[in-house]
Amino acid sequence: TAPEAIPETPAASVPAAPAPETDMAPAPAAPVEEPVPVEEPAPVGGRIERLRGRLSKSRSALGQGLLGLLGAGDLDEDSWEDVEDTLLVADLGAATTTEIVQRLRTELSARGVRTPEQARALLREVLVDALGPTSDRAVRALPHTVDGAKQPAVVLVAGVNGTGKTTTTGKLARVLVAQDHHVVLGAADTFRAAAADQLQTWSERVGAEVVRGKEGADPASVAFDAVKRGTASGVDAVLIDTAGRLHTKTGLMDELGKVKRVVEKQAKVDEVLLVLDATTGQNGLAQARVFSEVVDVTGIVLTKLDGTAKGGIVFQVQRELGVPVKLVGLGEGPDDLAPFEPGAFVDALLT
Repeated sequence: TAPEAIPETPAASVPAAPAPETDMAPAPAAPVEEPVPVEEPAPVGGRIERLRGRLSKSRSALGQGLLGLLGAGDLDEDSWEDVEDTLLVADLGAATTTEIVQRLRTELSARGVRTPEQARALLREVLVDALGPTSDRAVRALPHTVDGAKQPAVVLVAGVNGTGKTTTTGKLARVLVAQDHHVVLGAADTFRAAAADQLQTWSERVGAEVVRGKEGADPASVAFDAVKRGTASGVDAVLIDTAGRLHTKTGLMDELGKVKRVVEKQAKVDEVLLVLDATTGQNGLAQARVFSEVVDVTGIVLTKLDGTAKGGIVFQVQRELGVPVKLVGLGEGPDDLAPFEPGAFVDALLT
């Protein structure tokens, strides 16, 4: 006959061994670190629609002012001077202002514009044309194949400290992750510990990996390691936050130039995004010129566009650098980074 199964003894019935006597208190249990929950980004589509409300300052200063002047019927020379002043005050710059005023004068006469609606349609057309609606504004942040192997897109994010450069890097990562792309962030702004910490926080929020070095480490070395990690991991994009010190043009040139050169030993840099604070006006333009002399800037990110009455900076910076505005920052929220669309921007100014 089969042997009877031995019944299991309930654990509770087994007497516990006496604890050894000791004068020491038991060591407290190590705290369990809760993983940072990855946030669910808002869909990319529809962000630009929020532009209208965020541009209220620019709208009253530029759009409404111009519509009030142009919709009044025949303009005398004093009125045209007012149109010119309105454009200049809004930071469009002398060259762009002259061009727009000349075209408005010609078209108003040729088309026999008589009503505010006709004036609005003409103004919209002229402003959109001045922004270069056919420019390629896509951010080149998608992987490509090199010699049969997947190569991540490499994006350098440059700009003076305080413009929102590190935040823009994090927000761009968030947009890409929302589109199911895998991202590595490179904390190459090694001179500010806060910048690397900030990028680390963004990486945890959006679900991206971050590569950072010690404070004061060689920025080019960190950038190189980030691209190396991204390539080995098969990610889609490597976003590198570069140092934003603007002590001297020479120092900046050496630093940024070295980062780009070192990175390009293993991967092509697909995009150099220059982050500018829209509220700084002419000062931002001066910064833009310095950066464009240092590296081949391929696109502009205008931050704090919601905080300025001078929306015309968009027109001027594009004309000055010959580079399109690709993204705009419209607030402090994590999803307040939107693709720049000339038509939607002008509509927001004129509505």
